[in-house]
Amino acid sequence: MTLLDGRVAIISGIGPGMGRDAALACAREGARVVLAARTPSKVESVAAEIESLGAEALPVVTDVTDLAQIDHLVASTMKAFGTVDVLVNNAFGQPPFATLEEMDLDSWYSSFEINCTSALKMSRAVLPAMRESGKGSIINVATMSIRNNKPMFGAYAAAKSAMTSMTRTMAKEVGPDGIRVNAICPGFIFGDSVQWYLQSLADQNGTTYQEEYDNVANEIALRYIPDSEQICGSIVFFASDLSIACTGTSLDVNGGHFMTF
Repeated sequence: MTLLDGRVAIISGIGPGMGRDAALACAREGARVVLAARTPSKVESVAAEIESLGAEALPVVTDVTDLAQIDHLVASTMKAFGTVDVLVNNAFGQPPFATLEEMDLDSWYSSFEINCTSALKMSRAVLPAMRESGKGSIINVATMSIRNNKPMFGAYAAAKSAMTSMTRTMAKEVGPDGIRVNAICPGFIFGDSVQWYLQSLADQNGTTYQEEYDNVANEIALRYIPDSEQICGSIVFFASDLSIACTGTSLDVNGGHFMTF
């Protein structure tokens, strides 16, 4: 028997990175996966990948900031599968890089809407189904930036800090119903965007891509930048009964780039 055998998992922010790999990781462990994102091609492409594994997938085009679309997502899930066991709030948006003094306030508000409030909206929408079954796991994808504050990341870090605070409060509130709420905090996630960032640093500093990669990797205990597939093991952990006694936690998943106590 696999870790998520027969469970139904809704995963938001489906795309080429964390969303896709989280969906595939859950599917490989036996989950029926509901895929949510604004772009039809993204959810349909990942659904095809999951179905090629012999697992079930339901693509639902969804803007997770829109309450009506969230209600449609949950209703579609209930119609297809009859329950919701797992919710992964992975949708995010990177606000423009700017200091807090200079940042346009609309960008600040937008960052909170997609990076924090959308997770609240999604969580509230699945709670009735989870409460009815007497169990459930909500997993919020936060960031290492809440631990290691840097200039021009303020709006993103503030929104994700609010998300982790919300994680702890909701864990207290819904724990008596058998529902667990946890967060993961990745650091750099190796992929196209990080490669672009490292190359831009190399161009700016007159160095090479490899030198800039090594500069980052040397700050990480494991000496490499984890990719999304490696990070998604933590999502499977929180979705499964392996974490049955864990709630209200924010787990650092960054290879030892930043450590909390």
